[in-house]
Amino acid sequence: MTTTRVLIVEDDEAMSVALRDGFEYEGYAVTVAKDGEAGLELATADKPDLILLDVMLPKMTGLDVCKQLRGTGSGVPIIMLTARGQEIDKVLGLKLGADDYITKPFGFMELLARAEAVLRRCGPGGAQEPAQLDTYRFGDVSIDFKRHEAKKGGEPIDLSPREFQLLAFFIEHQGEIVTRETLLDTVWDYNAIPFTRTVDMHIAKLRKKVEDNPSDPRHIVTVHRLGYKFMG
Repeated sequence: MTTTRVLIVEDDEAMSVALRDGFEYEGYAVTVAKDGEAGLELATADKPDLILLDVMLPKMTGLDVCKQLRGTGSGVPIIMLTARGQEIDKVLGLKLGADDYITKPFGFMELLARAEAVLRRCGPGGAQEPAQLDTYRFGDVSIDFKRHEAKKGGEPIDLSPREFQLLAFFIEHQGEIVTRETLLDTVWDYNAIPFTRTVDMHIAKLRKKVEDNPSDPRHIVTVHRLGYKFMG
């Protein structure tokens, strides 16, 4: 079995050492770069299976590294590491082709779970084509994300902008357990997360619109004590 290779591009030495030790303990082969230029060189030469890429780096930002890699046709999975409050960096990173992002400070097990999820979606070497989320269909529901239009059984349904965001995030993470905290941090971008009930209320409203039986949902499933899972 081939060892999965992870490139960590992080200038904070304490964090890079902690990430390297954590991933090596989990059986990954790890390479570390301390600035953007070195990270780009290693990414190009070594062709890792996954890149953990800090946004704020010496010599070249993580956003520029991501942009250059995608510009050369590289499909290597990239998870951006962002500081709290850098919402513009999150948006730019995803638009430039990053596969996911995680906000500092974060727990190692959450990062590991995200890394494993990205690798499952993309496969070693990033062979998967980029996900197309212009339109999507599940059950008798069809979603047009560009037009912000939705139908169930051919009849229009009224989804709020937040509900479109929730569905887009669920679809991008189909089959994964998504915690309420993750949804708050990504869809709402709360810096503090005391309002998990907010997620439950929005999910309940969304289920009434897209599920045949909201009390026994088939698509947006509750995972007891953990969060939700979108089954498609």
